[in-house]
Amino acid sequence: MSKSEDLNFEALMEKLEEITTMLEKEQLSLDDSVKLFEEGMAISKQCNEKLENAEKRISILIQKDDEIKEENFVTEE
Repeated sequence: MSKSEDLNFEALMEKLEEITTMLEKEQLSLDDSVKLFEEGMAISKQCNEKLENAEKRISILIQKDDEIKEENFVTEE
């Protein structure tokens, strides 16, 4: 498990923003840019996994007639 996998979603997003800023504003070599891009993609994947896990946890359990029915949380727009 890498160091970034131990971070919560917010900390991962902050790290991703730092990487984005570095890629946009700094004069980096191609190799350094590619390394940062790879790190950013790995963090993005971790964020996506954390969001998917949160979505699963947000599923609401409703008990109805001795059955437990699972309903997904849906926002009203």
